[in-house]
Amino acid sequence: MPLFEVTLLLLAVAVVLMQAARYLRVPYPALLALVGGCATALPFAPHLTIEPRLALALFVAPAVMDMAFELPPRELVRNWVPLVSLAVLLVLVTAAVVAWVGVRYGGLPVAAAIALGAIVAPPDAAAAAAVLGEFDLPRRAVAVLQGESLLNDAVALLVFGVAVSAAMLPGASLAPLLPPLLIAVPGGILVGVIMGLLGTRLMQHVAGTLSAIIAQFLLTYGVWILAAHLNFSPILAVVALAAVAAHESPKRTSARDRINSNAVWSTVTFVLNVLAFLLMGLQARAIVTGMRDEALTRALAFAGLVLAAVIVVRFVWVMAYGVAIRRFRRYFEKRTVGGAVPAVRVGILVSWCGMRGLVTLATALALPPEFPHRDEILLSAFTVVLGTLVLQGFTIRPLIGWLRIAKDSSLDEEIAATRNAMLTAALEALKAEPGALAAQVRAEFETARSANIDRSRPDTPQDEMRRTALKAERALLMDWRQQGRIPDDVYHRLEDELDRLELDLASTGASWLAD
Repeated sequence: MPLFEVTLLLLAVAVVLMQAARYLRVPYPALLALVGGCATALPFAPHLTIEPRLALALFVAPAVMDMAFELPPRELVRNWVPLVSLAVLLVLVTAAVVAWVGVRYGGLPVAAAIALGAIVAPPDAAAAAAVLGEFDLPRRAVAVLQGESLLNDAVALLVFGVAVSAAMLPGASLAPLLPPLLIAVPGGILVGVIMGLLGTRLMQHVAGTLSAIIAQFLLTYGVWILAAHLNFSPILAVVALAAVAAHESPKRTSARDRINSNAVWSTVTFVLNVLAFLLMGLQARAIVTGMRDEALTRALAFAGLVLAAVIVVRFVWVMAYGVAIRRFRRYFEKRTVGGAVPAVRVGILVSWCGMRGLVTLATALALPPEFPHRDEILLSAFTVVLGTLVLQGFTIRPLIGWLRIAKDSSLDEEIAATRNAMLTAALEALKAEPGALAAQVRAEFETARSANIDRSRPDTPQDEMRRTALKAERALLMDWRQQGRIPDDVYHRLEDELDRLELDLASTGASWLAD
């Protein structure tokens, strides 16, 4: 079946499954991956293989860009203690435990076992974004989980690279590999920053056109490919690119461009996520058909042990981290080291949010064909991906209900406080305006401030004065963001509100389709 027809078929299946996921109240990635895995048993199911580097670039790059754009460096710095614990130490501990399981129960050579540990250790950014987006979780916990899924791949891939080299060249010196590995992380960040600064300036030449959105995708994929060719971390390159874009674009992008760009990015990343999770399930056929019955039974038992190890290690580590933080509560409460002391309930939730995804599977598929025990490693990787998505994805909602985690209202409270400050700035800007029309506009803003509600207005002769007021609001909002007085999720919500108000004042005869 041609690839285009298979893609259309998968999208059609996804439409049905998405409705089923909504009805069953389960995260859609879990259901898509489960159905994709079950479909491999059907004789008429399409036989698809994905080139690993293509899969990583195609599916992961836009997901990382989309998530990192909403998670600025300020949040990463603010949460550096839990991020180091999860994205660095937990990855290394998980890789070590899985490697021990591989040597002890799977008969793998040490280097191959370490490679398996590095493959299954990091939770995936795309999986985390897709699953966490279904729930209203505490903001801090979500920020930590998103930061973890963005940063942990760099650590895991460094371990993976050393392990693969050791397995393929037994007895050879690994000293020549160390310099490239040491510069992979800073090199990726540097590439992302440089390309981000260049890209934001070049984007000004296509602003207001459809070409601007095309250029955004070209820049994202281009940075990923460039970093990969230079043997730098492509994930961290895209994270750095997103950080620069999030900082620079508000000053260089119109409201209309932002709204249309956000709509396109949301749609594209959603469609790619849907295809990725279905395709992950379909990869099982190539893995399973290459093994005989007895070998398959042993491999499945070993894969189950790896899955259990991954889940148990994360739970023990996160809960032990919480105990340690609470033990030294006074130390962490006195210092801004990312350390509001986590509640036990939140720790349980974080420990259960370790879904693996496309990065794990694509890394496993990237193993050389002659790699020792490659089939067992592939099957274990797929089992961990499918097992975490299904087991944890299907149980997150009842777990949240059982833990009785209260809804985090801090976002709404900060939005309300910042909106009032913006409206005050608008009224200050209108004070010097004389006449009855100015008084009417001031009354509108006074009413909006007292009610603290979203605002939209029809096109009237007072629009020019409203634009003056909105300009003052936007200036205060950007100033507060730069000063760190509000977090970026508050900034983006209110920026979107101002953008829509500005579009309400725009001429209906204007068109952004300049191309």
